[in-house]
Amino acid sequence: MKALLALFLLLFLGIQKDPDRKQPNILFIAIDDLRPELGCYGNQIIKTPNIDKLAADGHLFKNHFVSVPTCGASRQALLTGFHPRSTQHLNNLASQIFISGRPEVDHPETFIHHLKRNGYYTVGIGKISHNPEGKVYGYEETNENTKRELPHSWNELIFNSGKWGTAHNAFFGYADGTNRNTLKKQVKPYEAAEVSDEGYVDGLTANLAIDKIQELSKEKQPFMLVVGFFKPHLPFNAPKKYWDLYDRNKIPTAPLKAIPENASAMSLHDSGEFNQYKLGEEKATLEESISKAYAQKLRHAYYACVSYTDAQVGKLISQLKKEGIYDDTIIVLWGDHGWHLGDQNVWGKHTCFDRALRSPLIIKTTEKKNSKINEVVSSVDLYPTLMELAQLKMPHKTDGKSLLPLIKGEKSGWKNQAFSYYHSRISVRTPHYRITKYFNKAGSTIDLYDLRKDPNETVNIAAQKQRVVKALSPLLEEADNGLFKKQ
Repeated sequence: MKALLALFLLLFLGIQKDPDRKQPNILFIAIDDLRPELGCYGNQIIKTPNIDKLAADGHLFKNHFVSVPTCGASRQALLTGFHPRSTQHLNNLASQIFISGRPEVDHPETFIHHLKRNGYYTVGIGKISHNPEGKVYGYEETNENTKRELPHSWNELIFNSGKWGTAHNAFFGYADGTNRNTLKKQVKPYEAAEVSDEGYVDGLTANLAIDKIQELSKEKQPFMLVVGFFKPHLPFNAPKKYWDLYDRNKIPTAPLKAIPENASAMSLHDSGEFNQYKLGEEKATLEESISKAYAQKLRHAYYACVSYTDAQVGKLISQLKKEGIYDDTIIVLWGDHGWHLGDQNVWGKHTCFDRALRSPLIIKTTEKKNSKINEVVSSVDLYPTLMELAQLKMPHKTDGKSLLPLIKGEKSGWKNQAFSYYHSRISVRTPHYRITKYFNKAGSTIDLYDLRKDPNETVNIAAQKQRVVKALSPLLEEADNGLFKKQ
């Protein structure tokens, strides 16, 4: 009777075990606010040797776009494989709203959950859903609450908050152990401190991951290790040695430091996230650019943070090689969205421009092949991709499509489009165009940018290119799926 019950549970949970099949390990690295500002994406100034080497060993997606230009909602779409179905799915707390606190059912809550059900040992370290250690509590609350954002996805969920006490404090932490939260935002948006990598929390996260790789490498069970690094998210704090990699005078400022011509009034914002750092030397507004000197300083700070994170990524890769499992491990490096570094006069994300929606995606498989893939892809494509790489069946249909054909060089039939969403707006990216529909009380407006001729999105050409707008409008309708029509 017990044996029959156990068999029933295995079938109910969708577990498919084949003792003769060797499944690959998976290391998934999520990096917060990382735009494609990397050597492997053509930036010749930034120092990212470890990520560049990973790209050389794998497949670099040059046109990857997220579903939502804000952390929690973007990660919710990634983890579930679904674009937003309601305005609540555009919220940073989407995982908390739709997943946390719910009982386990047949439908897996995330692709991590599905891997766990199918024999993977799953470990989460750092920011993966939205809250920086995967637990539900507010910025200024203690972390005594053990309620998880993803209650059924993890065998282990671990984090080291160090001198900051809580993950939220560590996320906004400064080298002396203070943080933006308790200092009531009376802080600068950057810091260069004479500390080791462990002087900021991503160094502690890397150490936890190294220890876990050592442990997991000794087990026969395949693992899914997800590591979420905080930087380069604000505040732009990094050990001084990473600032010292750069000559600030050689760091370029944004190619477009102005509101695009003919742009919809609601397409941009006044950099509220950035301006809440009250001790910053200048405030950013749409009407006036910050000074060149301060823009270079901030870009310098961002570059230092990216190099700091690159060093942590390198530690994880080195440990995989040390344990002799690098070749047997799939590695995915993913940025949760982009960031305007003064582009369109914005310092932040939360727009439907390429600067906020395009982010890095690198996939290293267990085959010794590499490529640069130009096709337009979406974060929701990663769910079916990982299932195919892990030799598992999809548990249900999602909005994504496996990237394996592109990795294999089979490009025929690829749709070459990515849908993105933010408050009262829907955007579609094709190889040539970005078209965005803005909903307002009076109706709606359309912005259209030709990325072939205008890669920095400087001029909205919707009025002049009505035929293109008409041709792309069915994609906007498909992307909407009733999301804003229900309002």
